[in-house]
Amino acid sequence: MTLDLSLTRDLLRALLPELVLSAWSLVLLGVVAWRHHTGRDLRIAGWLTLAAFVSTGAAVWWLWWNSAAAIGFTPMIALDDFRFISDWLFLGAGAVTVLLSMRYLEREALLAPEYYVLLVFAVLGMMLMGGASDLMVVFLGLELMSVSVYVLAGFNRKSPKAAEAALKYFLLGAFASAFLLYGIALVYGATGTTNLALIGVQITSLHLEHGPMLLIGLALLLVGFGFKVAAVPFHMWAPDVYDGAPTPVTGFMATAVKAAAFAALFRLLVQAFATTAAWPAIVSALAIATMVGGNLIALAQRSLKRMLAYSSIAHAGYVLVAVAAGNPAGSAAFIFYLVAYTLTTLAAFALLAVKGRGGESDVLIDDLSGLAADRPWLAFALAVCMLSLLGFPGTAGFMGKWYILVAATQNAHWWLAALLVLTSVVSAGYYLPVIMVMYMKPSPSAAAHADARLGRLAGVAVAVAVAAVLFLGFRPNRLLDLSASGAESLRAPTAAAVAPPGN
Repeated sequence: MTLDLSLTRDLLRALLPELVLSAWSLVLLGVVAWRHHTGRDLRIAGWLTLAAFVSTGAAVWWLWWNSAAAIGFTPMIALDDFRFISDWLFLGAGAVTVLLSMRYLEREALLAPEYYVLLVFAVLGMMLMGGASDLMVVFLGLELMSVSVYVLAGFNRKSPKAAEAALKYFLLGAFASAFLLYGIALVYGATGTTNLALIGVQITSLHLEHGPMLLIGLALLLVGFGFKVAAVPFHMWAPDVYDGAPTPVTGFMATAVKAAAFAALFRLLVQAFATTAAWPAIVSALAIATMVGGNLIALAQRSLKRMLAYSSIAHAGYVLVAVAAGNPAGSAAFIFYLVAYTLTTLAAFALLAVKGRGGESDVLIDDLSGLAADRPWLAFALAVCMLSLLGFPGTAGFMGKWYILVAATQNAHWWLAALLVLTSVVSAGYYLPVIMVMYMKPSPSAAAHADARLGRLAGVAVAVAVAAVLFLGFRPNRLLDLSASGAESLRAPTAAAVAPPGN
């Protein structure tokens, strides 16, 4: 199915997933304005949100199944496999977050169904970021996502830590957005356009690869995205924000929000700055600092939630290695690793949520002592998550790291590959103790894990995520093929390819 995006009818088809989710957001706003007092009202909003994500995923599938592609120039929104795969990732993470939140919100007495409206708007912003072919759409999607997540981070108004998390995230997020917007302005000043494909063509045809204005604009864009993905040294907001936010929100931020920023960054670098030689070295330096800093600081954490927060910073460094590789193998590894990391981390935060109250920030690693004896299935699921994050063979995390290593070595980035391996070994120092205390230490009391129970919906979500992590550890081929297809669709266009119809 080929679509001419200069025609309104075809443009609406191309935007069908975003339109479906926008329509659901209006329905949710109406329902929440009418019913917002009881736990039942909260559950109704949750089920409607789940229906919104499923129906939007079906719309994405319809475009993908019909091989939707744009004729020539794509002014604002892309039609390619990379967009479809990233949309599924965002919608899947949103759906899992809904399942994890239903029991959690009632348990924490957060009876405000507006939570789900904010979740829908955040995912809508992510979809705009993943599919944007223009810098202005990237910025609009980023702000829609960010404003929603700012509120979600401080959703527990009774918690001082949540208020601190929201304030820090808002202030530093606004600071990062300013860098991003200034970078967009300088890139526009250098190339005369904000369209990603046209930026790439202008850089090549006008030989702007070493233009000072363009390079400064690119540097500012990288700083802005560095804040959003929590890359060192732009990570200072992440631990406190992740620690103070409600745990399902923390899992959502550590996976979907980070994946959206990476998707937009990857499309920007591949389509707009493919011929600019400056960014691979910058991204490599960010990857080194992020892998080393995230892992070393995580070693000192005794709080399970803060350990997972710093762990997510380290994993951002691994993804940056795939970005820095700059070859087809790196592109495929980038998508594969985001999927594997999202599955594993969402499950890990869901399992953390069963052990605490009031945001789980006070749950220490030692508090899991004896969990395997009292709750063997919970302990098994958390052990699988820790092993996958470590990169243990037989898990999706191992396959993701392996593909990143292959991509890095193919492009002669041996030192990046070696550092990835070394920092992964360091990460054993904080992942394996979690497994050790669960299986090798006795419970402090008979009732220590009496309340450690997943709800039915959260249990289904965790079971599916853990099963997928194990399945992809042994049969990764289908997902890797899909990842390679998405990466292939991001080729930098030529001048002839972006010529408007009729030229």
